[in-house]
Amino acid sequence: MTDRERAVRDLVTANRIIANERVVDAYGHVSVRHPGKVDRYLLSRSRSPELVGPGDIMEFDLAGNPIGGDGRPAYLERFIHGAIYEARPDIHAVVHSHAEEVLPFSITTTPLRPVIHAASFVGAHLPVWDIRDNFGDTNLLVMNMAQGRDLARCLGRDSVALMRGHGFAAAGRSIAEVVRIAVYMPRKARVLMDAMRLGEVKALSRGEIAAHATMPQDSPAMWRAWEYWARRAGYPAAAGDRTTTRKGKPRKK
Repeated sequence: MTDRERAVRDLVTANRIIANERVVDAYGHVSVRHPGKVDRYLLSRSRSPELVGPGDIMEFDLAGNPIGGDGRPAYLERFIHGAIYEARPDIHAVVHSHAEEVLPFSITTTPLRPVIHAASFVGAHLPVWDIRDNFGDTNLLVMNMAQGRDLARCLGRDSVALMRGHGFAAAGRSIAEVVRIAVYMPRKARVLMDAMRLGEVKALSRGEIAAHATMPQDSPAMWRAWEYWARRAGYPAAAGDRTTTRKGKPRKK
């Protein structure tokens, strides 16, 4: 299997995971940077994530242009992905979601604070991007590179940016990392919302967040979650090669 074939396989799996875990519904998408060409990325044609298969994957340059004359309909908001890859060489996968649980924190002054251990890797700071600030009244969709780059600037060095009245964009160093971020974003929001109904909330400290961030992006624990979610979605993860050493001996988990 080539690196590109492996990337396509993982991208299809990621689509199935975020659909099954209710991060996305008919809308939303996940991409991965091309493993051999840093100025390109892989993203499905315009299709609901639950239905994406290997034959749906298209290749784009960072400006959102399809490679090789592929004329199939593409996601209107693919510019989110290209702009983040352009701004962040360290990023190798991106998710865009409209998860309703995060929306209240994008339209109020109440910040989506880190409160649970399992979502501490999202980070201490989640900026809120408002498309109206620089583009006036729009349909709130990221329809071009100017808007995508503005979102990428708001994201900065963070892992997630909330999008006012729209959803969120998440960026990860690997496809497993960004899927984990995306899965835990709605859960984090639900816990915080429930806690605020009870009274004062005690958020995680920056030290606690930093301690959790030391976990390697390609650790067995990371892929354990990937395999679990993939099987829940009824889609084999095929991650056995990621849980062995170079000599082929199983790693200790």
